[in-house]
Amino acid sequence: MNNPTKIFVNLPVQDLLKSVQFFSELGFTFNPQFTDENAACMVVNNDIYAMLLTEKFFRSFTNKEIPDTTRSSEVILALSVESRAKVDDLVNKAFAAGAEKYNEPSDNGWMYGWSFQDLDHHLWEVFSMDMKAASQKQE
Repeated sequence: MNNPTKIFVNLPVQDLLKSVQFFSELGFTFNPQFTDENAACMVVNNDIYAMLLTEKFFRSFTNKEIPDTTRSSEVILALSVESRAKVDDLVNKAFAAGAEKYNEPSDNGWMYGWSFQDLDHHLWEVFSMDMKAASQKQE
């Protein structure tokens, strides 16, 4: 049996319940098999998951400091969606659920994106690409 590679992005959060509520309002679901009082397994799709970990639990995996995400960033989480309308829908849901604006929408013709900061100031870039237009741009 061939198991596809999966990715589990681990993110420290200050309030696990609030983070679960926030991402639930964006339409994400959680796998109860990998969710408890220390962590919640957010399903992005069948191969991509975001593990929301309490800061105390996150620290058990590393000796490094947790970055102060109000001042620095270690990663930008980029999610592709199928259309510009889906970009706007997801980002507007994030704002309604308490996210902060990070960047204004960006339209390059072949790619459209918009960013927000979640409750813990992790950066999320939601974008849609027109692959046909992108390949024509490279020709």
